[in-house]
Amino acid sequence: MASPGRPKHERQPLYIAGQRYSTNDTFQTIDPSCDQPLADICKADQAAVNAAVSAGQKAFPSWSTTSPMERSRILLRAVALLRQRTDDLARIETHDTGKPFSETSTVDITTGTDTLEYYANLIASGGLNGETTQLRPDAWLYTTKNALGVCAGIGAWNYPIQIALWKSAPCLAAGNCMVYKPSEFTPLHALQLAEIYTEAGVPPGVFNVVQGAGDVGAMLTSHPDIAKVSFTGQVSTGGKVASAAAAGMKYVTMELGGKSPCLILPDADVETAVNGAMMANFFSSGQVCTNGTRVFVPTSMLSAFEKCLLKKMPDIRPGDLMDPSTNFGPLVSKVHREKVTKYIRHGIEVDGAKLLSGGLGNPTALGGAIDTNGYWVKPTVFTNCTDSMLITTEEIFGPVMCILPYDDSGAPAQYTSQLIQRANNTQTGLAAGIFTRNIDLAHSMIARIEAGITWINTWGESPADMPVGGWKLSGVGVENGRKGLEMWTRNKSTLVEMGGSVASVFTKLERESKL
Repeated sequence: MASPGRPKHERQPLYIAGQRYSTNDTFQTIDPSCDQPLADICKADQAAVNAAVSAGQKAFPSWSTTSPMERSRILLRAVALLRQRTDDLARIETHDTGKPFSETSTVDITTGTDTLEYYANLIASGGLNGETTQLRPDAWLYTTKNALGVCAGIGAWNYPIQIALWKSAPCLAAGNCMVYKPSEFTPLHALQLAEIYTEAGVPPGVFNVVQGAGDVGAMLTSHPDIAKVSFTGQVSTGGKVASAAAAGMKYVTMELGGKSPCLILPDADVETAVNGAMMANFFSSGQVCTNGTRVFVPTSMLSAFEKCLLKKMPDIRPGDLMDPSTNFGPLVSKVHREKVTKYIRHGIEVDGAKLLSGGLGNPTALGGAIDTNGYWVKPTVFTNCTDSMLITTEEIFGPVMCILPYDDSGAPAQYTSQLIQRANNTQTGLAAGIFTRNIDLAHSMIARIEAGITWINTWGESPADMPVGGWKLSGVGVENGRKGLEMWTRNKSTLVEMGGSVASVFTKLERESKL
């Protein structure tokens, strides 16, 4: 495949009521692979946010009463357009995020489109149906699932178009309208998606885009006419967003971060376990909220695990992001690279963890055709880590694996119980995984793990059918699956009495006449 250039993209306006909407204030989005500007982005102000919400309010009565079958047809046309333009959209995502084209073309666009297709088909096959119950011969109870109104979607920078589709697909399928704000670090996908929706037949105002940083998100979250806020991002920001939404009694879905455990049991195949741990730490350069960054390895396997891991580390291939063999890119921004390198330095100099691979140093040591002006860091492995180290307790969100040995010399019931206790020793609970040949044991351990997304003998796959959401500080509600559609509706229950009279305590008492 030829390596396309990195053209500077056109100025990116907002998208309101089915049209491009420009503002005077702009910011730049930067190509993280080379630290060069990609495009000027119009920044929303309060007037633009108000206009976007008003456009949604105007479109809502018609869109919410459009039949699910017709909404499905429109959304499936958007699916077809997304699939036709996968490579073009993937190139934009690669420019904006720094992720290899081999990833954006096979994961980001594809999985987002799969979700839109899933919900379009779900609503066409009764996914929005309520329930009917006969209470007694002359009384019935029925429920309906009703659209919420105009909703806000606030995206993250690590999977831009996938997250935009994970939010907008069930939102629009359920009959709602959306005002979507992408991350200011990766904004280029939003206009593309909005115009695809319009081309597919989504009415003006049903999907609107406002751009900007956290202040624009705050305008949406606090807007009195927003019915729901769906946010993906870090825990600290999510808490603020949820608090602001709660003040207006808005519905919320929060998909936040974690410090997820990856448990390797003594009977696991070493190479399989290493492959799983690498996917759980280095895919997307470690910028995945569900990453299993705490890798628990039995002492009986530790040497073999480390040896196999070191042998496979060269399979992490940085380079030209459009080269199909490249599978590792830079971090998304300069500020994020500084954050990740600060954690790596702390692991070496303060935590005193053993550096097994990677670390600090000149990025040219990565090899491959990389621009040293980009935000590159080495994939890093620490071993002999303990539960109290900063690198094992705080979310790094970069390609940093921490190996935590555990003693497996005793009875399995004893060390698995201690292992679960250590795995759960975190305020977050987003994801977890177990590698073992003993499936019965895996099921029993997964049942005791405090996390909302779990895997057995694999890591990271989140198909559209699978509800995903965190426990504890990792979030509220779920995305995807049938449960994900319910997050965008409100229930109405109706009791119908057909007996022709109303039972009442307010009836005339019959009194005996006095002589």
